[in-house]
Amino acid sequence: DPPTFELMQRADTIGVFQIESRAQMATLPRMKPGTFYDLVIEVAIIRPGPIVGDLAHPYLRRRNGEEPVTYYAPELVPILERTLGVPLFQEQMLQMAMVMAHLTGDEAEELRRAMSFHRSDERMTRARARLRAAMDRAGVRADVAERIAQAVGSFALYGFPESHAISFAHLAYASAYLKAHRAPEFFCALLNHQPMGFYSPATLIRDAKRRGVQVRPVCVARSEWECVIEADASIRLGLLQVEGLRRDPAQAMLEERSRRPFASLEDFKSRTAFSKEEIRTLAGIGALNCLAPHRRAALWEAERPRREGDLFGDLGHTATSVAEVPLRAMNPLERLRADYAGLRLTTGQHPMALVRDRLPGICRAGDLPGVEDGRWVRVAGQVICRQRPGSAKGVCFLSLEDETGISNVIVAPPLFEAERLTFTTEAFLIIEGVVQSRHGVIHIKARSVRRLPYAGLQAAQSHDFG
Repeated sequence: DPPTFELMQRADTIGVFQIESRAQMATLPRMKPGTFYDLVIEVAIIRPGPIVGDLAHPYLRRRNGEEPVTYYAPELVPILERTLGVPLFQEQMLQMAMVMAHLTGDEAEELRRAMSFHRSDERMTRARARLRAAMDRAGVRADVAERIAQAVGSFALYGFPESHAISFAHLAYASAYLKAHRAPEFFCALLNHQPMGFYSPATLIRDAKRRGVQVRPVCVARSEWECVIEADASIRLGLLQVEGLRRDPAQAMLEERSRRPFASLEDFKSRTAFSKEEIRTLAGIGALNCLAPHRRAALWEAERPRREGDLFGDLGHTATSVAEVPLRAMNPLERLRADYAGLRLTTGQHPMALVRDRLPGICRAGDLPGVEDGRWVRVAGQVICRQRPGSAKGVCFLSLEDETGISNVIVAPPLFEAERLTFTTEAFLIIEGVVQSRHGVIHIKARSVRRLPYAGLQAAQSHDFG
């Protein structure tokens, strides 16, 4: 399906199974998958085994015509031809060893076990030693034997069987197809099955909105327990998104609402079993705005003592007859704080949009494609992902989100160590550095960092991992 592959080729893969990580997004525009088997390779290539074994970059260079296709030995052409002479799968590693070293059944099984999920360094070291000895007996040249042993040994750090990669690629393709053709259903399903993947619900919602999907706030008159798709193809957030809201009273409220709509906030309070704290949360996030002029009016009414409903359902207390409230409506920053306190997300403006006019000279993420390679630039945003993998030799990767998209930042070890506290604890950062544009992928090589100095900005929790 062309739109599905186009989505993958431009790395528009937030929320897409297996190909949504920073490393996958950096590889997709270079790989440019155009067939299902390309996607199988894409899934398998971003693994510690191929990366540490220096197998990923040679494959990509060969695919793009930047270096010739070569083979360790002519006997391996049938095994490695489909991956351009580069072994990427466990099955290929085993076949190489069996062809070049004439392994016995027991030796081949030992090697397979060494590369299996329950691998150990000790077992892999022993298997590599036996493999070298077997290749030496078979008369394989020492330099070829060393390259093969090194490639096989790299899979001690985790590499995929081809069958596993095919299964994962099938799910990745299905996910990408849904995002390309059924975006409301795609994002609605993701929101209903959190936590999963790399990105918080806040980032998923902003990605949906960038794709033109309307996301509507929690509302006690419209929301169900889960997120649902409304008649206009918008997503209505579900009550399950509300922090601290218990499911049993929420389900009881939905049943009560199905019998008769709530006529007023007093009517709502008298016919539901929510705690005072739950009603405060619902009022703070705007979920009671259908029964009050604004959030603070709902909060004011929430503090009134609860009355028992009368025989006529408190019909005299309508939403328009709420007593005048001596509180002003929340401003955008206050609404943002309330949204993150009660939902850890907002359907309103991105936090960065509220301070954009106070950030002269700061480049937006959406403007980076127009900045030429090597230019000095400043970017700012909310940290949504921190990654410092062991295979990166101390390099840290950050993803900064603003109202236009995501900026990817590379932090060298000396700068990371000098500013470790800032990088690891601040929710909003300003990064100054140099643009690196390669194969349609843009990174900022950081030269300095400082916290964004505006108090009151709220952020969802970032995805931090090694």
